[in-house]
Amino acid sequence: MKNTLLKISTSLLLVLFFSCKEETKTENKETSTKSSISENYNISILVDLSDRISLKKNPNATMEIYQRDLGYIKSVSEAFTQHLKSKRMRQINDKMQLFFNPEPENSEINSISKDLRINVTKDNASKKFLNSINDTYSLKTATIYESAIKDDKYIGSDIWNFFDSKVQDQCIDKNFRNILVILTDGYMFYEGTQIKDGNLSSYLTPQLIKQNGLNTNDWEKKFEKENFGFIKTDTDLSNLEVLVLGINPSKNNPFEEKIIKAYWTKWLSEMKITFRNQKCRLAF
Repeated sequence: MKNTLLKISTSLLLVLFFSCKEETKTENKETSTKSSISENYNISILVDLSDRISLKKNPNATMEIYQRDLGYIKSVSEAFTQHLKSKRMRQINDKMQLFFNPEPENSEINSISKDLRINVTKDNASKKFLNSINDTYSLKTATIYESAIKDDKYIGSDIWNFFDSKVQDQCIDKNFRNILVILTDGYMFYEGTQIKDGNLSSYLTPQLIKQNGLNTNDWEKKFEKENFGFIKTDTDLSNLEVLVLGINPSKNNPFEEKIIKAYWTKWLSEMKITFRNQKCRLAF
């Protein structure tokens, strides 16, 4: 199962990163390929270190959630290094980084995450350095997850606040292809950020979905008519591509996964994170 997941996630990310740039009708395949190779990537990974990764609360006999996350991260780093190796040396100016929000109280995790902020330029892009990136990301992210699980102190993940106050400064750079990969089960909850505005909210939990009456066959009509969703952040993120990976809905509601996707799709669209093809710009 694990090897299958890694193959699927690697294939997905390679397709997303290399093949899904929007093309005009006048572009031919050769021009598109050259453009993709010469792009400068600015890849950010936002990790939800909430109790979704807890082995006690969410055990999975087939494959633990943290192992699935590590598979996705491995795929991202491999796509990144493959992109670097496809470029001419003088063209290389690419970045990859990993974030949490809020930062864990564990100082070891914060220290390791700083080591995962990689900036590769023509001045440091040695063969040895490029070949070390995948191992560095695999080993250090495994240590982060193992440490978080061992601590067993999950303070939640404030994804909404990250978009509201940090994503513009931390994940978007001019003249880069900015890609944010979010590893989450799709729910949002942080004790310090619980905002409601009518049927809009800064959080989403199985309890809220049930409370809102979105656990019936006509949930979609109710969702649209009564304007449910996440509160829109006042930010123009049209220069950002987002991949949401790891959606893991509660089994108590057969419509839960579709509802989670509806919340995210509406929210990201409102922030001008545009996508012509959902499989290219928004992967669940």
